[in-house]
Amino acid sequence: MELQVPHQSSNRPESLEPLSSNASTAKEENEIQESEIQDIDPSVERRVRWKLDLTIMPLLTSVQFLANMAKSDLGNAEVAGLTEEMNLNSKEYSDLAIMITVGYLIFQIPGTMLIKKIGPPYQFGGAMIAWGVFTTCVVAAKSLGSLMALRFLTGAAESFIHGSLIYLSFWYRYNELATRGAFFDGTAALAGAFNGIMAHSIQVHLDGKNGWRAWRWIFLIEGCVPIAWGFVVFVFLPSSPDKMRSTSVFSPAEKEILIQRSQSAHNTGSSKIRPKAMLEVLMDPTFWMLAGIDCGVHVTTAALTNFLPPILDGLGWEDEKAQLMSSIVYACAFVNIMFCARVADKTNKRGILIVANCCVALVGFVMLLAITNDTTRLVGTCLIAAALMPCLMLVIVWLAMNFPGYSYRTSSIAFINVCAQLFGILGNKVYADPPYYRQGLAVSAGMTVMVGILAIGLLWRLRLLNKKKDLEKDSQNSLELSLLSIDEIGNKHPEFRYVY
Repeated sequence: MELQVPHQSSNRPESLEPLSSNASTAKEENEIQESEIQDIDPSVERRVRWKLDLTIMPLLTSVQFLANMAKSDLGNAEVAGLTEEMNLNSKEYSDLAIMITVGYLIFQIPGTMLIKKIGPPYQFGGAMIAWGVFTTCVVAAKSLGSLMALRFLTGAAESFIHGSLIYLSFWYRYNELATRGAFFDGTAALAGAFNGIMAHSIQVHLDGKNGWRAWRWIFLIEGCVPIAWGFVVFVFLPSSPDKMRSTSVFSPAEKEILIQRSQSAHNTGSSKIRPKAMLEVLMDPTFWMLAGIDCGVHVTTAALTNFLPPILDGLGWEDEKAQLMSSIVYACAFVNIMFCARVADKTNKRGILIVANCCVALVGFVMLLAITNDTTRLVGTCLIAAALMPCLMLVIVWLAMNFPGYSYRTSSIAFINVCAQLFGILGNKVYADPPYYRQGLAVSAGMTVMVGILAIGLLWRLRLLNKKKDLEKDSQNSLELSLLSIDEIGNKHPEFRYVY
């Protein structure tokens, strides 16, 4: 990412002389931070980054893995006897499927923006324990109403881990985020694959045990695990570099390097919520174009979470076989998530990857809508999942890199997640025509076209904005803005350059 911190000039225009003390201080701090960051020995930083990958990443990835298992367990429960025992028709199942998304929607903003105020270990660990309890309680549900209430509460609890990318940016530089973000985003695919295998085993070995159908065992097992693991996260996950104690893993000198790295990603802002920053995000066309991309992708990916096993059931693989086949689909998605993340970090390009993935997904939609052969349709399903699931990671990292500063970044991620959950509800509602779900697939295909067009448009817009900044870098307004910090004015800073 091309980002330079402005240096004070001794011959600035006379009209800029009466600087506020706050602006001067912010400018001096920026210069000091940049100097220190440039002086880090690459081999030492490499060692620190490796330690982060072995300590922070496994804990954070485990949180995402278990959350995605909880999100995708409903689809496996459907083919394990849920709809049959509870007498649910396709509309009632669709209504049940959206309740976890409604929980996300309502609690998304506080769940994202309070991460510094509450503290990541308390917020993530507490969320895991809460959703584990609600998931376990599903085994006692006897009506659609109780199922819907518990799924809503599960979504509400899970919304408090959706600030994971913000937490990652406390520890990693911009050019390291996509690969690391892919590890916990890729857990959505791994969790789906693992869920399918585990649900198959439960259905084969536990169906009927204790008088319970297999779907109740699925919720019981997948609820107990996050309850136990939540306490591990609560104890061992550090809050941030500046609040972390020096340990046998990180020495005091390495802790200082971690703090400098966090400053380079512009996370030095306070935990106080700034309404002005929130409003500025909502007034930025760049945000809404990124939101449109994320929303379009969510229509398909949210529906896949709940409807993939039923879709495969309609392709000819019934019951536990459908659960096993879903593992293949998610495994394909995981491979492409990791590939796209690595390419994005190496090339610093994200928009073009989104466009390319949209083209691949459209091939998959054509195969599902136009071909009746079951094997070919399975390949189409794999293409759709493998192409669109990486886009979720790419767009969020793209957003985080183009909205620097803690207040701007948390606001933009919170708002985009709210928008995405609204479209996730749409995705679940349009997949209401089993067994082939042609209506849902057609809507998803149209949304994918929209995503590709918006990505192309945003690539063009960001290039123009960078050219405009280059042309105006010596203007009076740019010189005035350069005296403020990036935490104060975000992507409006004259030395900031958009990444596309």
